[in-house]
Amino acid sequence: MPATLCPAKLNRFLAVLGRRADGFHDLELVTTVLEGVSGLTDTLDGETASELSLSITGPTGEGLLADESNLVLKAWRLLEEAAGRPLPAALRLEKRIPHGAGLGGGSSDAAGALRLGNALYKLGLGDEILLRMAARLGSDVPLFLLGGTVLGLGRGDRVFPLRTLPLEPILLVHPKLHVGTPSVYRALHYVGYPFPEALASVPEGTPPPWRNDLTGAALWVCPPLADVRDTLRDTGGEPLLCGSGSCWAARYTTGSSRDAAALALQEDRPDWSTWAV
Repeated sequence: MPATLCPAKLNRFLAVLGRRADGFHDLELVTTVLEGVSGLTDTLDGETASELSLSITGPTGEGLLADESNLVLKAWRLLEEAAGRPLPAALRLEKRIPHGAGLGGGSSDAAGALRLGNALYKLGLGDEILLRMAARLGSDVPLFLLGGTVLGLGRGDRVFPLRTLPLEPILLVHPKLHVGTPSVYRALHYVGYPFPEALASVPEGTPPPWRNDLTGAALWVCPPLADVRDTLRDTGGEPLLCGSGSCWAARYTTGSSRDAAALALQEDRPDWSTWAV
């Protein structure tokens, strides 16, 4: 069976609208799934076997656990629950999306597992059922089932497809820092909510504002992130933190200025990873 592609994502707009009674936060997000960026796409494949197993390889797979805490296996267990029987398989995950970067790698892998298991065992589960499963796994998982550009509401788990909104020339930079999402949301208690306003209406085809309300909290948790932001500004880019960090996206007016910035960073900061989108 062909490998299932599990791409990264980019939150182009992330508003934190306040804290809910259940301890989570109300969000509004506009997210684009970065399909076709090979360096930021995990792959998941597998075949039927006598028991369920998961092996993890790839340049960013080191240190990841292939046990029941892994979102791939959690997704597979939900498929077994829906099928009412075991679905033994030998699963192989090749990781390219960095962990703890705000690019949704684990959530994308979980969505890929739902698609793979549904096809491998011919379960015939419809989109609505898979989306409900995805929401149980985590706030980002449903958007990867939809693909394209997605509006996320609530915890981000209520998703709605949007018309295609082309990306400007983008440079993604990962400084090899790890930022835990829970710690960033906890830090909102100290730094506050910078813009408690939802997305205003924009004309059709107009990109959403380049905004991330988690930036201040992420910088409070991990001050070295500011060096990445400032370096990208020096290259002429407009930086935006990806999710809760630690990856940054910078947009440029032209593809040539983006490519020049990428070359400069590869020379000056070889310890950072870069991807042109």
